[in-house]
Amino acid sequence: MADQPLTIFQVAGRAMSAQLVRMNTTASNLANAGGVASSEAEAYRTIKPVFQTEYDKATGLATVNVKQVVQAGEAPTKRYDPTNPQADADGNVWENAVDETRELVDMMETARGYQNDVQVMNTAKTLVLDTLKLGQGS
Repeated sequence: MADQPLTIFQVAGRAMSAQLVRMNTTASNLANAGGVASSEAEAYRTIKPVFQTEYDKATGLATVNVKQVVQAGEAPTKRYDPTNPQADADGNVWENAVDETRELVDMMETARGYQNDVQVMNTAKTLVLDTLKLGQGS
């Protein structure tokens, strides 16, 4: 089964799955924006998926898979805020390292990518249906 050539539907489906992982990591990053922690180790760091491209020799089609999800971006920022209940013994809190602007841009790019993958799937479906209609002889 693994030696079977990929179809355009499989390629688009895998791309859609990868975009969903990207959207979920972006949503997680945005959900943690503005938060603070008692230590640098406890502070949230931005996460990003790492994509891997695989080529199908039989068809020449390329697919994308999520290889792993990694921490990326800046380190948490220390801020003096002794009134914060999460402040450490020195009165410092660590702000979660999330660049909200970058995350919103990523979310828009991801949504566009997913939309493009859906369009590929719909176009392929239309072409298959039109090809079947040709065989029926209308």
